[in-house]
Amino acid sequence: MIVAKFGGSSLASAKQFEKVKKIVSSNPDIQVVVVSAPGKRQSGDIKITDYLYTLRSHYKYGVPEDKIEGEIMNRYKEISDDLNLGYRIEDEIKTFFDSCNKNTDTNRIVSRGEYFSARLMAECLGFEFVDAADVLHFTFDGELDEESSSIAVREAVETYGRIVVPGFYGSYPNGDIHLFSRGGSDITGSYIAAFLGADVYENWTDVSGVYKADPRIVKGAEVVESITYEELREMSYMGADVLHQNSVRPCQTHNIPIHIKNTNDPDAPGTYIIEEAKQERPVTGLACKKGFVNFFVYKRHMANQIGFVYDVLEIFKRYNVSVEHIPTGMDNITVVVQEANVSKCIHKILSDLKEELECEVDFEKDMSLVAVVGLNMIGHIGLSAKVLSILASENINIKMIVQSPDEMNIMVGVDTKDADHALDALYQGLHEQNLL
Repeated sequence: MIVAKFGGSSLASAKQFEKVKKIVSSNPDIQVVVVSAPGKRQSGDIKITDYLYTLRSHYKYGVPEDKIEGEIMNRYKEISDDLNLGYRIEDEIKTFFDSCNKNTDTNRIVSRGEYFSARLMAECLGFEFVDAADVLHFTFDGELDEESSSIAVREAVETYGRIVVPGFYGSYPNGDIHLFSRGGSDITGSYIAAFLGADVYENWTDVSGVYKADPRIVKGAEVVESITYEELREMSYMGADVLHQNSVRPCQTHNIPIHIKNTNDPDAPGTYIIEEAKQERPVTGLACKKGFVNFFVYKRHMANQIGFVYDVLEIFKRYNVSVEHIPTGMDNITVVVQEANVSKCIHKILSDLKEELECEVDFEKDMSLVAVVGLNMIGHIGLSAKVLSILASENINIKMIVQSPDEMNIMVGVDTKDADHALDALYQGLHEQNLL
């Protein structure tokens, strides 16, 4: 059995729907199809999910919504008409719009992108539509009830055979809609694959697999044939966004391979994400994440003050800011956080640090982290030296270096203006030395 998830770019138009139908029809093992909302048809286009977030704001603040409702309606109707589907999607969409007002829940409005997409896909494939709200059950604290959801998913497949399920959402016990984080259709597919004990979880997108580095930055970057769950999670967290990082765990727990495939090039081999990948070289891939802020905290004899680091972190916790890294010295520590998480409270944190801990503080924006990832890096002598040597040869200043205790990840901090250059230089340098 295969669970196949198709992303927004795979569902942007009737032409893309036809590609999906050809893929699914050619493989009878695909029993469950999970879909995102339609994405961009071309550069400059607007995703349906973005339209729906805007529509919710219009309802809330009493702004005329006719134009946006029309855009959403036309996207789905155009797909339906071009595919000659009998199902009148426009009637259901109009009924939904008529039911909305300023008090309608945001999650319900936004979830309709996937819902209407799945309605059309079920009609297109001749599969049964199963609403995610009926099979993915959340507790009131937002945790997925895996036992209840697993039973519901298995019953749906046993009852209907081949089904289409909208991604991105489920429901609370009272029927209200709960959304996964943005891009959460990947998570929906992964959980369903885990609940069914699928042979493979296929994730169809607009790229031909996981690249060894971002191909938009590194020209000629190769696709990784196979990668471990751990390596993929590291690369996803560090900015390699081919797959939502939280979608790995359900499949990893049940040892279900994830296969990244390209809807626009279905014959390309793609990338398998598995428990034990066969990699001959120490480095599996590179990733880059931008938008970090460094908080510099300096106090003489800090190392002798018990609990000082704890007190620093307590202040960040106060403002609900997740800390990424904490490089330390004898009299100073640097707290690295994502700028988006502190944009509204930088100066409050600085003030609290200075006043409560009686220390000197400062901050610096525009740092990026470049990650070198690979399970085979463990025990490989001299790799960090080679990474630093490559960057030095390109006159790239290193602001920070961190190696994870399991030796699977080396991260270097550089000025954001140097980030793309650093990623490309490391790819070329490590590739030439047969390390990547």
